[in-house]
Amino acid sequence: MNLEFAVALCVEFEGFRSKPYLCPAGVPTIGFGSTYYENGTKVTIADPPVTKDQAVALLMHELTKVCVPGVRRQCPQLYADALTTGNWRPFNAIVDFTYNLGVGSLQTSTLRKKVNEQDWEGAKTQLLRWVRGGGKVLPGLVRRRNAEAALL
Repeated sequence: MNLEFAVALCVEFEGFRSKPYLCPAGVPTIGFGSTYYENGTKVTIADPPVTKDQAVALLMHELTKVCVPGVRRQCPQLYADALTTGNWRPFNAIVDFTYNLGVGSLQTSTLRKKVNEQDWEGAKTQLLRWVRGGGKVLPGLVRRRNAEAALL
């Protein structure tokens, strides 16, 4: 499995912050957008800073232990197609979406339906609907969703 594009998207759009901060949705976050540690505890604003290496480890843990299994469950054909064709780009796009918004958001989304129908134009349209943080359209989320859509 190749997560190159998902990692690159997360690193680019999350950015690195060693100290805990509140994301636009008001959730305590650290590193490259991590909201939980590897042991399952939530990030808090009072937590100590992390190094870049620790942040990468948190990102990889979240991608491999939460996001990838979630996408495989919710979009099994997407994973099967990536295995068969070697084209991991669409899978990576949905893994990045899932990292940013959570498995629950993917599970209940019309995006999941479009991906499972292999309606790629519909999936691109659906991605572009997920651009709000804290109730506002965020330019960074618009750029991120466009980057994901380009991978489909």
